[in-house]
Amino acid sequence: MPDRGGGPSGPRIRVGRPSRRVRTLLMTLGVLAALGMVFTMFAGFWTDWLWYRSVNYSSVFTTTLWTKIGLFFVFGLLMALAVGFNIWLAHRLRPPLSAMSMEQQNLDRYRMSIAPYKKWLLLGITALVGLIAGASASGQWRTWLMWVNGVAFGQKDPQFKLDVSFYAFDLPWYRFLLGFGFAAAILSVIAAALTHYLYGGLRVTSPGARATAAATGHLSVLIGIFVALKAVAYWLDRYGLAVKSSDFRATDNWTGLRYVDANAYLPAKTILFCIAVICALLFFATIWRRTWQLPVIGFGLMVLSAILIGGLYPAIVQKFQVQPNEQAKEAPYVEKNLEATRKAYGIDGTKVTDYSGTSKTEDKTTLRDDVGSTASIRIMDPNIVSPTFQQLQQIRNYYAFPNNLDVDRYAKDGKEQDTVIGLRELNLAGIPKKNWINNHFRYTHGFGVVAAQGTSADAQGRPNFTESDLPSEGDLGTYEQRIYYGEKTDTYSIVGGPQKEIDYSDDNGEKTTSYKGDSGVNLSNPVNRAAYAVAFGEPQILYSGAIGEGSRILYNRTPKERVEAVAPWLTIDGDAYPAVVNGRIQWIVDAYTTTNGYPYSSRTTLGDTTADSLTAANTNRAVVAQQNQVNYIRNSVKATVDAYTGEVKLYQWDTKDPVLKTWMKAFPDTVQPKGDISKDLMDHLRYPQDLFKVQRELLTRYHVRDATTFLSGSEVWQVPDDPTNRSGNAVPPYYLSMKMPDQKAQSFSLTTTFTPNGRDNLSAFMAVDAEAGASDYGKIRILKLPTNTTVNGPKQVQSQFNSQEEIAESIRLLRGGDSEVEYGNLLTVPLDGGLLYVEPVYVRGGGLKYPLLRKVLVTYGGQTAFENTLDEALNKIFGTEGQAPEPPDEGDTTTPPPTSDNPTVQQALEDAQKAFDAGQEALKDNDWEAYGRAQKDLEDALQRAEDAQAQAGRGGAGGGESKPSASPSPKPSGSPSPKPSS
Repeated sequence: MPDRGGGPSGPRIRVGRPSRRVRTLLMTLGVLAALGMVFTMFAGFWTDWLWYRSVNYSSVFTTTLWTKIGLFFVFGLLMALAVGFNIWLAHRLRPPLSAMSMEQQNLDRYRMSIAPYKKWLLLGITALVGLIAGASASGQWRTWLMWVNGVAFGQKDPQFKLDVSFYAFDLPWYRFLLGFGFAAAILSVIAAALTHYLYGGLRVTSPGARATAAATGHLSVLIGIFVALKAVAYWLDRYGLAVKSSDFRATDNWTGLRYVDANAYLPAKTILFCIAVICALLFFATIWRRTWQLPVIGFGLMVLSAILIGGLYPAIVQKFQVQPNEQAKEAPYVEKNLEATRKAYGIDGTKVTDYSGTSKTEDKTTLRDDVGSTASIRIMDPNIVSPTFQQLQQIRNYYAFPNNLDVDRYAKDGKEQDTVIGLRELNLAGIPKKNWINNHFRYTHGFGVVAAQGTSADAQGRPNFTESDLPSEGDLGTYEQRIYYGEKTDTYSIVGGPQKEIDYSDDNGEKTTSYKGDSGVNLSNPVNRAAYAVAFGEPQILYSGAIGEGSRILYNRTPKERVEAVAPWLTIDGDAYPAVVNGRIQWIVDAYTTTNGYPYSSRTTLGDTTADSLTAANTNRAVVAQQNQVNYIRNSVKATVDAYTGEVKLYQWDTKDPVLKTWMKAFPDTVQPKGDISKDLMDHLRYPQDLFKVQRELLTRYHVRDATTFLSGSEVWQVPDDPTNRSGNAVPPYYLSMKMPDQKAQSFSLTTTFTPNGRDNLSAFMAVDAEAGASDYGKIRILKLPTNTTVNGPKQVQSQFNSQEEIAESIRLLRGGDSEVEYGNLLTVPLDGGLLYVEPVYVRGGGLKYPLLRKVLVTYGGQTAFENTLDEALNKIFGTEGQAPEPPDEGDTTTPPPTSDNPTVQQALEDAQKAFDAGQEALKDNDWEAYGRAQKDLEDALQRAEDAQAQAGRGGAGGGESKPSASPSPKPSGSPSPKPSS
């Protein structure tokens, strides 16, 4: 066996210092590592600064940065000084070392070991606590800015008569200061006690006095400061009762004083404040008395008082005074909560009107003409037809539409019409070949708007496009169609340099372009390139030949990201929507100012109240601040993001909101006045969905104004589940141009329904005027149905629809083979005291990858119709089959126009009718091939009729004859045939 012990028979290995070359290498590596860390931190800071400067919001970056730095150094230094001073003072007050006990002999080893490093140890400890405290304080930059810039609300709380701004802006800052004071006092007590113990000022096991007089005085003062801060906390807690959360009956997150708060907790806090002040004075008195007897007794008395006065007494009051007569005791405080909550959420102006729920007119045929003037019923569901847009208008695989399209208003021939709109955005998942150049240099943008009428479909159930094809053409005129910023654009692109971008493709081949905007950050500077290479973890940015003079990097490209970055004090709505404004595609983003410090107003969690069946399937539509609890909200800012340049503009929308005014003081010149909103942009602004959803959730309880009714819970409503799917989530609100009973004309509205708590019949219908330019914008109207009669709610209407034998058979036929039936939005329209329900039904199948409108359900007054078109269904409901309705708008297939007397036209129309009937038979048999042939014959017949009519007009014959058509009208101009994706 070899000698493993390194004995005499083995060689000795001497371990010495590394060679100079090794030491130099190690030192070089250490310096490079340190420089790398420094540059990584610099890269993050520098790229942020460059981005904010590129969007012209550098003041937001600098204000936020300097505020954080200031808070970091001020509070970090204060904490370091507090702890360091008390360590130094404890060391200075150490007793002279005399006879050593066993305890002191053990401690002496530690004293000797740290003696050479006392200064460094003191600096290290103070630096550590200072860094931690400074980092924590820098996170309070919003609290500081709101406190220092706070604007008065002009409203006072009912208990203390203080302006609401005290609770919203001042109290949070005072609580932070108090928490910082507690932390400093506790750390100082711990540091001083350890130092006194280490140097003999405190003894644990040694005989004799446990503490020297100096240590007693020092620690007593520190504990006295802690108790004094507790006294301040008791005093602030009095005001905190006005914004204290508590569960109260059906009302979760109730805030404000209740009977027990006003009559038990409030006096208890005052008494405890006085006791804490006396106790603190007793601790301070130990400087002269040199004994802890009285302070300890006082502290014990304070703890006992907190248990008895602050805990037991309120429980007795609640048990023996409130519970036996709760309604009488709580009613005054409930009234305060009702008033405050309604004001804080902007629902205090809600108009509640009784509504019978049943029609007043016996002859229903007279109501048929009223339907068109009451509502522009939208049968194109923006949440269903996105695949149809995708199949017919995607054109190339590297384009895509969002899962949920948007509803807007656009004028045609001087008349506004509800329009379903979507952008053909970039889809990197569909590019032919993925690599770094293609992903970030060649495929950089989407192209064009696609829009369709919301109230009609063509003969095949496809949208009637008003803007389509590539490049897009139609009713929207000329505008910049390139989309560099959009909801689906979540990666960076480098544009404007040597590498050309793919613009779009047509029959003549692939078109290229180069970005001409001034958006993004210039990469010509090598420092910038190096910073972005580090920040993005992409070294090719540093040396790629595709980057050169004029290259710019675009990132933070979704509208929500950009608005949230330039205004971090805003809460962003979950649904940005596009509009063509003054020749540009603008993303419109609604933004909110919020606080959770509005006294007596109940709190709500934004992520919960804004969730519905759409957000469950599409997380991009949820509010950004999912867990934000607020009890005050205003849609105070309307923001726009240019789809080509990425320019962000913030407009003051709520000119009275004190929270917005506070932030405008903190960040001056970032929000433009409301008067700068152009007329063209104003036409596309609307009431935001997320605010509406928050308000409707509150109105399930706060529609009542009487405290007794509120406490009884008899009038509690709920938002019904979406009956068109099985998600179990709330029905989303719907945009619809309609007329409420007290209105003289239609207005663009946002609507929803309510049902009684735990039941499915209808309780109320709610609508808000969503048209920004209207005088009634934001006015909430609720039609309250009687409780002694039963009116079918959405779920019951859907159930009735599914249970009727004739309709069920039609659905079964539509579902035949591999077809799927999809139910569109169930729209509710008040009409002559009753409620009209309309639901489009789509079919997807037979080789088609997209849904087509096939049927329309209409229910009114207990009558249900399930027909091919809306007009047919309305005619059946109101008993007007065979009567010629008013001529439709261009492209509207829901109403057949009158026929012609020209023989050629008549023959063509007869052929069209035969083709239409053949198509319906083929549809019932699920013979999609025959259905396609029938549709082709239908189009040919209608085209022959139109040509014959036009020829007759040129020949001078048939003057005065109306334009020929049949029940299935021809495909309108601008509606392309289905195009398969490339």
